[in-house]
Amino acid sequence: MTAAEIDEYLKQLDEPKRSTLGQLRRDILAVIPDAEQCISYAVPGFKVAGETIAGFAAFKNHLSYLPHSGSVFPELAEELAGYQKSAGALRFPVDQPLAADLVRKLITVRLELT
Repeated sequence: MTAAEIDEYLKQLDEPKRSTLGQLRRDILAVIPDAEQCISYAVPGFKVAGETIAGFAAFKNHLSYLPHSGSVFPELAEELAGYQKSAGALRFPVDQPLAADLVRKLITVRLELT
């Protein structure tokens, strides 16, 4: 599993999905630069000490940030109030990247839960 697999995943996407998720990837790596990039559950993932900490996925009409823990979103209820979400996915528009500050908070909470 390598970063090249995520490159290939992104390459297969149409714009603006490719650019939006490319930005999310850069924001994730800014927080956890030593993360192992991989494909986990058929979508891009980022592992720290062997545990998947973050991921993302593209769908027909939206993109998703995946925290790989159902405990993350309740910790950030105020910050996530305007987003559609399930226990395992935060949905956002294909042309609107998540704010870098929000990505940092999502990852920080997830790391605290490990």
